[in-house]
Amino acid sequence: MKKLLVPTDFSKEAENALKVAAQLAKNHHCEIYLLHFIEMPLQQIDVINNHSDLPEAMFFMKLARQKFEEVLDSDYLKDITVHDIVEFGENFANLSNIGKEKGADLIVMGSHGASGLKEMFIGSNAEKVVRTSEIPVLVIKNEHDNFDINDFVFASDFKNDNKETYKQASELAEKFNAKIHLLMVNTVSQFSTTTKAKNRIKNFIKDYPFDNYTVNIYNDTSVENGILNFSKDINADLIGISTHGRQGIAHFFNGSISEDLVNHAKKPVITFKI
Repeated sequence: MKKLLVPTDFSKEAENALKVAAQLAKNHHCEIYLLHFIEMPLQQIDVINNHSDLPEAMFFMKLARQKFEEVLDSDYLKDITVHDIVEFGENFANLSNIGKEKGADLIVMGSHGASGLKEMFIGSNAEKVVRTSEIPVLVIKNEHDNFDINDFVFASDFKNDNKETYKQASELAEKFNAKIHLLMVNTVSQFSTTTKAKNRIKNFIKDYPFDNYTVNIYNDTSVENGILNFSKDINADLIGISTHGRQGIAHFFNGSISEDLVNHAKKPVITFKI
């Protein structure tokens, strides 16, 4: 983990994420790419050169630079290499491409979540990023004076298509020196006996050397509630989950547990794209 991409609108939620990114950068010797989007109609922008002669664009560019200067002067960023980036057009779905272009290993972003009709028809920016990003996304809701990860819940159905994401999660846990709590949630519609569920989990992880883990089967009314309640029960520091990144009509009807968690969990959530 060498490069972190942190999108910012200079809000309190974005600052919470940047403070966590700063702690990660100091602990793991990372660089930070701090990205701000300027909302302008794309037809009025020279997209190739990321430039515009419009007075409005120049004004917002100057304002962004002033904001960057204020942020970069923060004590918590001292001795960290921070690259500031301005992009025209608010396209959070493109964040993963920017991350890949910069060689980012992790996207760290703040969120206040979304609910009700806003969640159904618009969704939070974090949800959009989680849905499309091939880079792991760490979503921060609150301020963390000390972002210490000791107990890391990794929730899964433990089918084979999740194995690569578990590899990423276990490598992250090793960096944090954290214990992973492997979690399968039982619901009425998706029920498995404890013996069968534990055997599936043990077969799933048998080829991985990481051994600082617990195996947990939890019963609840929904998978999302099970993850949230179990995480609360053990006072977890981080929730990890895989995402299929469904889009379009499939996403509207099927939804995504990872996106629901991003919107509703108060604890930090990290997502890994299958």
